[in-house]
Amino acid sequence: MWLVRVALQRPYTFVVMSLLIMVVGVLSILKMPTDIFPNVDIPVISVVWNYGGLPPEEMERRITSNFERFLTTVVNDIDHVDSQTLTGVSVIKIFFQPQAKIEEAIAQVTAVSQGAVRLMPPGATPPLIIRYSASNVPILQLALGSETMSEQQLFDQGVNFVRADIVTVPGAQVPWPYGGKQRQIMIDIDPSGFTPGGFRHAT
Repeated sequence: MWLVRVALQRPYTFVVMSLLIMVVGVLSILKMPTDIFPNVDIPVISVVWNYGGLPPEEMERRITSNFERFLTTVVNDIDHVDSQTLTGVSVIKIFFQPQAKIEEAIAQVTAVSQGAVRLMPPGATPPLIIRYSASNVPILQLALGSETMSEQQLFDQGVNFVRADIVTVPGAQVPWPYGGKQRQIMIDIDPSGFTPGGFRHAT
């Protein structure tokens, strides 16, 4: 009841307060940034290993597990590690502590990746290392399919044309395409046609 009595005794004060609250509220709404997802300042690095034809079980045993052990030995300020293993693809997400220096973390992950390649299955290539924030989520994913083109041709189209066009969009992060088959070239060499010095006999 005391609040009602104060309002009746000082009506102008409450009118001014109401107008002030209304003006501040309108200004706050106009200046407040709009975002569907909150800005979570947790640095994340995604490491994508590709090894075509290897089943998920072998990818997990020979690539994912080995690389996770390398990470926990060399890289500093790791909060936790999430991994997803598919056929021929291993996606390892490294979540760091909020106070971690992301540039130093990228350098450490890159260095350990180059060393880990030597212990991976024969023919393994260095992984793709992508930096982003934990609040980043994909808003668009593309899938390629065709009734006339082979998997190798679809993979070439995705890498050389679709990916090259999308990567120019501001803010886009386009990793290496998942799935498909890379084009391979097989060369048969007749050892009998070469001399010990490596020169081919003239015919």
